[in-house]
Amino acid sequence: MKPQFIEEIRAFNRFYTSIIGLVNDHILDSDYSLPEARILFELYHHPGLTASDLIGMLAMDKGYLSRILRRLEGRKLVSRVGSVADRRMVTLALTAKGKKAFGLLDRASDEQVATAFKNLSEEDGQQLVGKMIEIRRIIAKNNLLP
Repeated sequence: MKPQFIEEIRAFNRFYTSIIGLVNDHILDSDYSLPEARILFELYHHPGLTASDLIGMLAMDKGYLSRILRRLEGRKLVSRVGSVADRRMVTLALTAKGKKAFGLLDRASDEQVATAFKNLSEEDGQQLVGKMIEIRRIIAKNNLLP
């Protein structure tokens, strides 16, 4: 890849992470780090995932995921559920408290995006979203996802 492309991609990443507040230790002025919030997101939208599933989806180190899961379990947000079909398999589930925490994070995220982009015209909003869709398409087409 051309050095200019690398420089522009990195500049965009820095620019966008500052808009959505990823430079902070905690996301959305919550008690959760980005990895914790992402795990809550995945477990909410994909019930019954295993730790191995999360490792693959998030390209996360096994030990790091294990520490985060212990922390989330200690906070009573996530529980481990044994499989009826295979006693060796353990799936992860959000507890009622975990679902509530995710709901608050999800609403805060929607509000953050609405606030950050509130001054966009309809035309600029449509153009921005179209380009974001195109970025995702190019990345997926070239198998650049973990």
